[in-house]
Amino acid sequence: MNASSPATAATAARDPLNASFSTSYAGVLAFIAVASEGSFARAGDRLGIGRSAVSRSVQKLETQLGVRLFLRTTRSTSLTREGELFLEGCSPGVECILQALDEMQDLREGPPRGHLRISATHGFGRRVIAPLLAAFRREHPQVTVELLLDEQAPDLAGDRIDIAFREGVLEDSQVIAKQLVPMQLVACVSPAYVQAHGAPQSVDALAAHACIGRRLPAGRMQRWEFRVDGQEMHPQPTAALVFNDAELVLQAVVDGLGIAQLPSYQVRDALRAGSVVTCLDRYAPHDRGHYLCYLSRRQLPKRIRAFIDFSTQRVRALDLDAISHWEARQQAAVAATADAPAWA
Repeated sequence: MNASSPATAATAARDPLNASFSTSYAGVLAFIAVASEGSFARAGDRLGIGRSAVSRSVQKLETQLGVRLFLRTTRSTSLTREGELFLEGCSPGVECILQALDEMQDLREGPPRGHLRISATHGFGRRVIAPLLAAFRREHPQVTVELLLDEQAPDLAGDRIDIAFREGVLEDSQVIAKQLVPMQLVACVSPAYVQAHGAPQSVDALAAHACIGRRLPAGRMQRWEFRVDGQEMHPQPTAALVFNDAELVLQAVVDGLGIAQLPSYQVRDALRAGSVVTCLDRYAPHDRGHYLCYLSRRQLPKRIRAFIDFSTQRVRALDLDAISHWEARQQAAVAATADAPAWA
């Protein structure tokens, strides 16, 4: 024993990386757990050890680093500036380790499992994605799902988002974007409004009507989009009413308060119920896509692949196109007239 101890010490001296890793590994795990949970007690529960063991590991790490990582009071635990910097440096490595663990677990036999974080805009999330979750959970009961609604494009890595549904592609070379369905923008109005005020017959005629606008999270007004003689137009008619929520915009249209332009999935049910009608169809802009986005990985965890396959099939089956383009409807009308008997 006495002969081996100097050898062990000599080996450690020759391999400082191994010595440093062995002494700091437990401390780093404890530090990240406390930073994530905001509490030494909850961190202990998460790691399956006692609060005192977590505290000792963090203290050893602080001693090794020569800095204080947490500000502790009887009521709260918060990161110091040094702690924030250390967490920022550790996070990419931890994410890689967690991803590797997920991938190895998924290589084993068994159904998809684990936690799934999904991001979507408010309108698409409420009307399209949320109604699918019950069926997905029935098929994959070992997968828990968290749906986060936000108009801002997420940072998939920083926000730990597994799948994001966006209108348009996220500008990130690490993101894979898969188009689910086209997205039509529909100018719509209630039958009561048309009866009282008529419907605009041209884009310029919008200026003579009550228009309903939507303010985006960044503060600017959402622009209207049309296509006239093959050219894109983006008028900004004066708004009689402005909301920062698409559901309130639609409700104002249903109530006969004016005209709005909304995504087709937003107005589909109201159109089929007859509570709104479309206008300016001949000037509808080119379709924009609804995209399913996720980070590029060598091997997707089963839970992510399962939801991608499930949602792709279910969303495409919804037939979200609320109207046909004006040109197609005109062609159908001409064909119907040509086929009609002379006496009709």
